[in-house]
Amino acid sequence: MKRQLPKPRDLAPLMQFKRPKLGAQRRLDAALTIEDLRRIAKRRTPRAAFDYTDGAAEAEISIDRARRAFQDIEFHPAILRDVEKVTTGWDVLGAPVALPFGIAPTGFTRMMQTEGEYAGARVAGRSGIPFALSTMGTAAIEDVAAANPHGRNWFQLYMWKDRERSMALVERAAAAGYDTLLVTVDVPVAGARLRDTRNGMSIPPALTPATVFDALPRPRWWIDFLTTEPLAFASLDRWSGTVAELLDSMFDPTVTFEDLAWIRDQWPGKVVVKGIQTLADARAVVDVGVDGLVLSNHGGRQLDRAPIPFHLLPEVARELGRDTEIVLDTGIMSGADIVASIALGARFTLIGRAYLYGLMAGGEAGVARAVQILAGQVERTMRLLGVSSLEELEPRHVTQFTRLAPRPVADQDRG
Repeated sequence: MKRQLPKPRDLAPLMQFKRPKLGAQRRLDAALTIEDLRRIAKRRTPRAAFDYTDGAAEAEISIDRARRAFQDIEFHPAILRDVEKVTTGWDVLGAPVALPFGIAPTGFTRMMQTEGEYAGARVAGRSGIPFALSTMGTAAIEDVAAANPHGRNWFQLYMWKDRERSMALVERAAAAGYDTLLVTVDVPVAGARLRDTRNGMSIPPALTPATVFDALPRPRWWIDFLTTEPLAFASLDRWSGTVAELLDSMFDPTVTFEDLAWIRDQWPGKVVVKGIQTLADARAVVDVGVDGLVLSNHGGRQLDRAPIPFHLLPEVARELGRDTEIVLDTGIMSGADIVASIALGARFTLIGRAYLYGLMAGGEAGVARAVQILAGQVERTMRLLGVSSLEELEPRHVTQFTRLAPRPVADQDRG
């Protein structure tokens, strides 16, 4: 082969230099997956705050199984379909959404990064998806509504031992224009979150020799934490103690289906029950007359070895999908997970950790990047499956494989 020196006019089209991006935006743009954002978040956030987000109960088996369940699927694409235009939205709980996922309620969010719920609410509003504020959120109900004045705000309720105080929050949320109440029912007591115990996790974070040492490579987090407004809560003014002590002092282990029916009657908007883990309980809350249910094991943060919501989804959808709207959370880390959930009968999904990884990685810009990553993955997965709308997704598009299968009852009896 004859060689020759390249001519300048041949090199010109190849020499396309882009203006370099610096700092946080460069890091965020380089993140292509939620796992990429998680790695950035881990580098930038003190251990106690990161582990509170990343961790789960006891041996963390539940969250590992939930994520593995999404990995253990097979998609069945159709070819030669027109997917030039793809629609990723539809109506959820009486109003449109632009994407089939929203931001789940998360506690102590401004402790992860000081923009906290405000960042999530603003991004949700711009993205056309709901934002859910937790009872244990670190921003006032009214302030979150002001941050997302034209979007959909949902309020998540834990029933406290102090019922009057619980319902005062519900009244404030209704007055602020929240359209959906998420009643969480899987927290009679706090789960054993061992990472938090080992880290001495407290609210607010305490300056100890260990935390100071951990802060040395993460000065930006501490500067932001110490120079912005102190943590305030959606539900209480201040707390000084550990997370577990706070939760156990508040949660009411006596709540029953009668209480759920009473709450439903107090709320003017949609009522959704979060924390359903069996078909029997799904039927029971539908009989109470709520508008939807969330299949969730609380992100693996309550009972370890709890049922896997994604495995429960097809059965609940077959039995109750015509009677109620089904939402799924726990373990979602990609747009493919979301598409698989919709195909198997979910009307909607919620992201918790995925949103918080973005928040810790880069504040509001990081949350926007997380939503952008998931939205792009949803659209690409739909195109590759040969579907142009969520309505076209069906169970035939997904096969679930299970690594765990129950032993026959006779074998269990023999022990």
